[in-house]
Amino acid sequence: MASRSNTTKKISRRGILPVLGSAFLLPFVGLGRTPSNEITDSNQEEYKTLLKPDGTIVKVRASSLKQARIVRK
Repeated sequence: MASRSNTTKKISRRGILPVLGSAFLLPFVGLGRTPSNEITDSNQEEYKTLLKPDGTIVKVRASSLKQARIVRK
């Protein structure tokens, strides 16, 4: 029986550490990346800087300016 218990491998702390370390590194490798198309679409919106009558600066989407109409002159 003594020889039988010696042949079975027990999991030691040193054996577990590389497994845990590699599990923590998986997010940095890039397995959980989002598709690059979604990121570039949100960054392609063009903004214009406008000045309001009270003197404050506002960033407005260029597409909103194209659809805007004059309320009063």
